[in-house]
Amino acid sequence: QVQLVESGGGLVQAGGSLRLSCAASGRRYAMGWFRQAPGKERTFVAAITWSEGSTYYADSGKGRFTISRDNAKNTVYLQMNSLKPEDTAVYYCAARNRVVGTTNRYDYDFWGQGTQVTVSS
Repeated sequence: QVQLVESGGGLVQAGGSLRLSCAASGRRYAMGWFRQAPGKERTFVAAITWSEGSTYYADSGKGRFTISRDNAKNTVYLQMNSLKPEDTAVYYCAARNRVVGTTNRYDYDFWGQGTQVTVSS
C-alpha cells in the first residue's frame, strides 16, 4: 500500500504563489496532481513520469504551474504561480503503478488526503 502525504496548501491572494508537496512511501510511481472545487468533478492538473520526468499539464495551468519530482526524497512538487480565484480547490496527489502518468483520474491507483488551496481576489 502506498501512502501519499500532501502539504503546502493555504490561503493566498490572487497573483501569489504556492508550492504543494507530496511525499510517497515505497517505490517510485508516475505521479499526478488533480483538484476538486466544491460541487465539481475532480479534474487533472499535471502529471510526471517516474523515470525521465516527462511532464503533462492541463490547459488551465500551462505557463503557471510546474510539476517536478525529487526521486531521492520520493517527493513530487507542484509549483503554482500567478494564482487565480478559479484555482481555489482541494488539490490531490495521486500515484499510478506505471511508468507514464495520464490525465485520467481513473488510471491512478493511490490518492492522498488532499490539501486546500484558496485564492482570494
